[in-house]
Amino acid sequence: MKDLIIKNTRIINRGKITSGDILIHDDRIVKIDTSIDQNAKLIIDAKGKFAMPGVIDDQVHFREPGLVYKADIFTESRAAIAGGTTSFMEMPNVKPATLTQELLEEKYQIAKRKSHCNYSFFMGASNDNLEEVLKTNGKNVCGIKIFMGSSTGNMLVDNQKTLEGLFSKVPLLIATHCEDEARIRANIKKAIDKYGDDIPISEHPIIRDVEGCYLSSSMAVEMAKRNGTRLHILHISTMKELALFDNTKPLSEKLITAEVCVHHLSFNSDDYEEYGTLIKCNPAVKDRTQQEALLPALLNNTLDIVATDHAPHTWEEKQNPYLTAPSGVPLVQHGLNMMVELYHKGMISMEQIVEKMCHAPAECFKIVDRGYLEEGSFADIVILDIDDITTVSKDNLQYKCGWSPYEGKTFKSKVCQTIVNGKVVYDSGKFTDIHVGQRLLFNREI
Repeated sequence: MKDLIIKNTRIINRGKITSGDILIHDDRIVKIDTSIDQNAKLIIDAKGKFAMPGVIDDQVHFREPGLVYKADIFTESRAAIAGGTTSFMEMPNVKPATLTQELLEEKYQIAKRKSHCNYSFFMGASNDNLEEVLKTNGKNVCGIKIFMGSSTGNMLVDNQKTLEGLFSKVPLLIATHCEDEARIRANIKKAIDKYGDDIPISEHPIIRDVEGCYLSSSMAVEMAKRNGTRLHILHISTMKELALFDNTKPLSEKLITAEVCVHHLSFNSDDYEEYGTLIKCNPAVKDRTQQEALLPALLNNTLDIVATDHAPHTWEEKQNPYLTAPSGVPLVQHGLNMMVELYHKGMISMEQIVEKMCHAPAECFKIVDRGYLEEGSFADIVILDIDDITTVSKDNLQYKCGWSPYEGKTFKSKVCQTIVNGKVVYDSGKFTDIHVGQRLLFNREI
C-alpha cells in the first residue's frame, strides 16, 4: 500500500472550509470526501486542524551558487517545508548571476539533487543578454527577472533601450524589482552630506523612498501596457503604487499583477528602533501609513500575491553600519505564521490567506496542477494548527545564517506536517530528508 489518508480535517480550498478526509496515492490527491474508509500505508488524524495547499512562494533568494556561506538550496528548502512552503521560485542574483541558459540549467540540476520541495528559477536579465533571455522556455521556467533598481554585478538593468527591448520582445512573465536608481543615489549623497558615514538606519525609508518606488513601478507599468507585456511587480511597499493596478478583473485576465511581502505587512519604520539593520531590506520597510494601506489592497485584489522575499545574510554582515549592512531578511520559515497572526487579529480570514499564498501564485504563474486541494492535483499539503504555538529560537531555526528577527517570539499557529508530492517531508519538527521536490511546470501558450 502506497496510500496516505488525512482524516477528520478542515479543508481550506477556493474560499470555503469543509470537513472531511483526503486520500493520496503516489504524488496525487485521488479522492476528497466527508469520510474515506479504507486501508492505507499511513493515516494522519488531523482532527481540529486545517489542511491547506502548500504555500507557493514566488520570491526567494537561496544564494546558491556562489554565496553558499549565507544559504543554500538544501538548507533553505528545508526551512521552507518547516514553514509550510512546498514550492518556491528563486532569484538570479547569485554568483555567477543566472544570465545564461547554461547557468540556469545548472541551478535546476542542483535543486534536483538537493531541494526538499518543488522549485523554479527565474532567468536573469542584464543590459546585454537579451538573446539569452529569449531562449528561455516558459513551459518549465517561471519567468524573467529584471532588477530596475540597485543590485549586484551586472544585474541592474538601467538602459532604457534594453528595457524597451525586453518589454517588447519577451513573451514570458517579466518580474521586476522597481526602485529608481538615480533617485536612490541622490538620496544617499544627501544622507552622506548630512551624517557622513554614520547614517542611522531610520534614514533607509527616506533614501529608498515612496517616490523612488513609484517612479520605477509607473515606468514598468507604462512600458507593459504599451507593449502588452505580462508584468509582475514584486514587493509593493507604498500607497502611491497601488493606483497603478487594476482590481476590477479576475486574476486570470490580468496582464499586470503585483506582489506584497510579509515583512511590509508586518513591520513599519517605527520598528527600526528595535530591529535596526535586521529589517533592512529593499524596498525599505516604510512608515505606518504605507504599511496600513497594503493589507486592504491585498484583500480587495489590487495586490494579488503574498510572498516572503526570503533573503538571508550572515549575522556578522547584518551588524555592519548602514552603508555596508546588506539588505534582506530570512523569512521563509515563518511567512505563513506571520499571516496567521493577522488572522488572529481579525484582519484576514484563513480562506483569504490560502487564496493569496497558494491559489493566486498558481494562477498568476499558470503552474500545472498545484495550489489547490482537489482531486487530480499534486499532493502538496500543509496540516496547520491555529490553536497551537510556534516559539522561534536558534534551536529550531533551519536557516543556514542561523538567525531571525523573530527569535524569542511566539506565533499563534503551528505547522504540524508538510506533504510534498504525496510524501510527508516534515512532521512535528522532524524531517524525513527525502528530496521529492519536482521542477514546476507552467501551462502557458508560448
